[in-house]
Amino acid sequence: MDRIPILKLGDALLVTIQVDMHDRLAAALEEDLTERIAATGAKGVLIDISSLGIVDSFIGRMLDTVAAVSRMLGADTVVVGMRPAVAITLVELGLELKGVRTALNVERGMALIGRWLEDGDGDERDGPAAGDANDGDGG
Repeated sequence: MDRIPILKLGDALLVTIQVDMHDRLAAALEEDLTERIAATGAKGVLIDISSLGIVDSFIGRMLDTVAAVSRMLGADTVVVGMRPAVAITLVELGLELKGVRTALNVERGMALIGRWLEDGDGDERDGPAAGDANDGDGG
């Protein structure tokens, strides 16, 4: 079975999805990512979905679940590269991804994770979601 690579970068894990996701691949990613968080003690997870043209309800729920499980394991998740059509589809499906922070691109997502790690007390994470026009660049 295909696997999506998970890279460790400091205290963060970086996942770049470069292929169209199917249900089995999404389930494998969910399992692999949670295992890597537990094994490495990562404090941040960045998931780049810029290559995904379509996200169905299963993939949307997987992103939400990964974020929830990551939080339980001590890591916060940011999803980057979401296309407008994907965002619209997720909202239409009723998947708001409440526990998932978003940023425009990998650079901004890593900067957000960097601030979380520097802050260390979670205050940054308790504010408005980055997807609410607050990805850390002031607007």
